[in-house]
Amino acid sequence: MPGSLALVGSGEYLPKMAEFEKSLLGDGIRAGMSPVYAQIPTAAGQESEQRIQYWRELVEKQAEILDVQVQFIPIFDRESANSPEIVSAITGSALIYLSGGDPHFLANTLRGTLAWKLVEENWRRGGSLAGCSAGAMVMSTQIPNFRITRSDPTEGLALIPGLRVIPHFNKFFKWIPESAAKLLLEVPEDSILLGIDEMTALTRRSGRDDWEVYGDAQVHILKGMPVRRLAHEERISLSLSS
Repeated sequence: MPGSLALVGSGEYLPKMAEFEKSLLGDGIRAGMSPVYAQIPTAAGQESEQRIQYWRELVEKQAEILDVQVQFIPIFDRESANSPEIVSAITGSALIYLSGGDPHFLANTLRGTLAWKLVEENWRRGGSLAGCSAGAMVMSTQIPNFRITRSDPTEGLALIPGLRVIPHFNKFFKWIPESAAKLLLEVPEDSILLGIDEMTALTRRSGRDDWEVYGDAQVHILKGMPVRRLAHEERISLSLSS
């Protein structure tokens, strides 16, 4: 049975999201996984060493709060994504977290690699899997290129086909031009488009078919279903295969 799956608008590794991340770890541990918090920082791979170190220290502090072991898995190119030595720590982790950054770089680095194979296998065996911002966007089949609007979409990791996520939704459209906003809102007729606000997550727990909102703000159903907004602890069925 697949493990819990979380799509997060923002807030990975922050104290405010500690209880939520603790619940995901608990789900994985109950499924027989080791109490390990595995951080895959690939989306930040084009940022500075100082910035990557910041993310590493942030998750280490969070793991200390949660009293679990942390594994920083340095996957920053396809060579490292296919290195058995580097990616072996993925297997058996109670929670694997794909953090934020560039969703296109993340998808292009992981797609078809040993690392992604192990991530998906771990999730299907009961481990929890979370993606924040870029990490949430790559779960779909396609990622629109909102920075270069004339470019073709990037092929996603297709873990949840038919679902597209706009993270940071309560701030996103302040950051991008109108042309890019229109592109983000264009989805195939058989797709569901979600906006997930900052410090907010949408989660499907292991063994359940519906999804639940966690956090300070809201999840917005934008297309593919009746338009609505959901707040903390509200549930919805999205009828997605995975």
